[in-house]
Amino acid sequence: MDKNILIEYADVKEEIKDLRRRIEQNKKELSRLNGQIVMDSVSCGKKGKKPLGTVKIAGRPVTAISRKESLLDKRIRRLEELEEELLELTIQVDEYIEAIEKSELRIIFRLYYIDDLTWYQVALRMNQNFPKRKVKYTEDNCRMRHNRFLEKLE
Repeated sequence: MDKNILIEYADVKEEIKDLRRRIEQNKKELSRLNGQIVMDSVSCGKKGKKPLGTVKIAGRPVTAISRKESLLDKRIRRLEELEEELLELTIQVDEYIEAIEKSELRIIFRLYYIDDLTWYQVALRMNQNFPKRKVKYTEDNCRMRHNRFLEKLE
């Protein structure tokens, strides 16, 4: 296994976040469209060049609603596919992290990739896990350990 699985895992997580945001936006637009009434006026016919009268008609924007509903359905299906793919990638990332020899690095990788913490949050959590360590963890310290490990693999 190589580090590309970690990159792919992070990318899929971000894509899922983006897709969820878009689905929520579609749902809001759809509810707005469902509550909307469209009005128009049409002429009733002509006697010569003059119209006989005009009539106002009202209704819901059915075509716009159906397009939004079909787009929403497609996005929901895509989200389900991505969540399934993310589960498979999570298993692969777990296996990759478990293959790391040093326990300290495994914890750093889990916090950063699986728990999706920032480097600053990783450093705080590591300091909580190892309170008696003489040299405290910093975000740069954790990031550099991570980077050095990945460089060693290449």
